[in-house]
Amino acid sequence: MLAVVLVLTVLLSGCGNSNSEPSASAASANNGDVTLVIGAYSVAKDAIGEILPKFQSYWKEKTGQTVTFQESYEASGTQARAIAGGFEADVAILSLEGDIDKLVKAGLVKKDWQKAAPDNSMITRSIVVLGTRKGNPLGIHSFQDLTRPGVKVLYPNPKTSGGAQWDINAIYGAGLKASERAEGKKDPAAAKAFLEAVHQNIESLDKSGRASMAAFEYGVGDVIVTYENELLARMAKGAAYDLVVPSDTILIENPAAVVDSYVDKHGTRKVAEAFLQYLYTPEAQEIFAQNGFRPVDQAVFKQHEKQYPTPSGLFDINYLGGWSEVRSTLYSKRGIWYQVLAGI
Repeated sequence: MLAVVLVLTVLLSGCGNSNSEPSASAASANNGDVTLVIGAYSVAKDAIGEILPKFQSYWKEKTGQTVTFQESYEASGTQARAIAGGFEADVAILSLEGDIDKLVKAGLVKKDWQKAAPDNSMITRSIVVLGTRKGNPLGIHSFQDLTRPGVKVLYPNPKTSGGAQWDINAIYGAGLKASERAEGKKDPAAAKAFLEAVHQNIESLDKSGRASMAAFEYGVGDVIVTYENELLARMAKGAAYDLVVPSDTILIENPAAVVDSYVDKHGTRKVAEAFLQYLYTPEAQEIFAQNGFRPVDQAVFKQHEKQYPTPSGLFDINYLGGWSEVRSTLYSKRGIWYQVLAGI
């Protein structure tokens, strides 16, 4: 049912006419034009919206072919389930590696998808940060400060949001870092207790990172746990927030992949693969940077390096054992996150 709703509510780009049925792209590819269906996570919407017309111009000049886009933006986990359930996206742009892996398990994406593009098919990076009201009136400087009585905290729901999984990973990982300093080794029990203490102050658990940010903009909560890029993009447009970078936080890496089964069905593999590669060009990476993401292109990154601090305790997903371990330890039916929700 979700996939049907997504198809019916696909946002058509303003750059050309678009058939609302993804399968029509096979026919259009044969007559000189092509429709490419993009299934992306909600936080990437603004940047992708700027990149699409750039690619259209590039592809028209290169091949003479007109590309029309159909776009759908949802929480990353929701989008992955929709694509696995029948929403025929040609390209998936999601928040985390695990959501692409869902498409691998569904038989839609090749197992070696990370070899298809540079940087293991990660198109952007970011870090988990804290957003406060202007002037940081509560004096928030770390995840530890989120455990103080009366501090109202926002982050989205990890069941639906890839961004939320990054947020929870960051908090849990910060707990592990603190236990290492105190005890000389990682203490999962201490990290779980730390996560529980933060979650006791949760004010709103929204379905996506974008929805959580919208709630914060409406005045809900004192602190939001979110992507650095979300805050930078809004502050660049005049939003009155303070951005706090915790000393212990996680490096975010966001993947993209061609959905092999659907591009072969639609006859769109050539243009889909070209679009995936285009996301790594300096032009596309600059757009990501202007929207607050950390570019994976090193030349573009260096041009914006001053706006991207490196926290002293920065860690990546491997510090937590990798995505397979994280899914099992934190997000399985009896995992730490669900124990926290149940108060176990």
